[in-house]
Amino acid sequence: MTRRLTVLHAAYALAPVSPDAVGGAEQILSALDHALTEAGHRSLVVACRGSTAAGTWIDTGVDPDATLDDAARGQAEAATRQAITRTLASTHVDVLHLHGLDFPRTLPDAAPPTLVTLHLPPDWYAALPTRQGLHYNCVSPAQHAACLSLGPPAGLLAPIANGVPVSRLAATRLSRRGFALMLGRICPEKGQHTALQAAHLAGSPLILGGATFPYPAHQTYYRSQVAPLLDAQRRFAGPLGFARKRRFLAAATCLLVPSQAAETSSLVAMEALACGTPVVAYLSGALPDIVEDGRTGFLVRSAKEMARAMARVHTLDRDLCRRVARERFGLASMGDAYLRRYEILAEDGRKAFFSEEKKQETSTSDAGSNECAKFTKATAAATASVKKVFWSFSKKDCLPCPF
Repeated sequence: MTRRLTVLHAAYALAPVSPDAVGGAEQILSALDHALTEAGHRSLVVACRGSTAAGTWIDTGVDPDATLDDAARGQAEAATRQAITRTLASTHVDVLHLHGLDFPRTLPDAAPPTLVTLHLPPDWYAALPTRQGLHYNCVSPAQHAACLSLGPPAGLLAPIANGVPVSRLAATRLSRRGFALMLGRICPEKGQHTALQAAHLAGSPLILGGATFPYPAHQTYYRSQVAPLLDAQRRFAGPLGFARKRRFLAAATCLLVPSQAAETSSLVAMEALACGTPVVAYLSGALPDIVEDGRTGFLVRSAKEMARAMARVHTLDRDLCRRVARERFGLASMGDAYLRRYEILAEDGRKAFFSEEKKQETSTSDAGSNECAKFTKATAAATASVKKVFWSFSKKDCLPCPF
């Protein structure tokens, strides 16, 4: 380690951060927090109640279990912005790293070099601000290409691919229990209803793991489209922490990922492969980059195709799934890439600081030179005037001129 860095992370205002978080962005933030701390750097995490951190957790006081309407969202964003601003005012920070969809409303007016990781589809962001020292990165080549197609923001850097703790996931080996698995937030874009439809068509047991957040649209989706399709063979298990998630993944015949929106990445697909579990996924966003059709899973376009693929997953090599995960999806490579990026941004920030200091010194020096020139000019004018007076006296009175 060449220099100890201080990195301030800020999560989405209403999402708790921890290794057991349901959301992928919060899991990645937690992984970076751990990587920084283990490498001897200082990690600060601004996040709502229910969060944990390997470094220092800065509690915004926001309750993520309250009803999440527009008013609550606005209050949470204001609290997050205030926490960031207070921390920057009291602590030297080398890099500010923002992870939330709401980052334009939590970004402080003045900040050190700032990195925004776009964890969601580019067109989900209302606007991407542009200013000196503000940088962006995507989490997959597919998302980066989508960002370029929409007109890239100034400061867009090369993508850094997400990773998962492959070794920890692969350590659990269980016999397959005959059920398919789907994990994720309960919301329309994740498509739990499609997974249930496919499981009914295939006659397969299915376990849904995840959380239903208190957004009215998510609650309505669960009641109207998910709950009616649950039965004794297709069950909702609720949120799963890392240990339970690993056991479920290791015991499942396959993982279903019927995403209705373009996935920027898929941590759960990577995790499944690390456990040796094939993935049946929609052709959505970055999923075709993660799932190798016919080798580590199948890519499909409908519930019917998903049901047919579920009947064929037994033909796939589970050891190959594990090997691909080891080669492609390791957490260490992601952590190293972000650490290098932090170092570069911090160095850029130091150069900008010293450049500004030099400008101010030059400006002060120039101002002093100008004042000196004015004084010299005024002195010369006064001296010329005195000479003139004395010269007139010397001519008149025949006195010797002192000049």
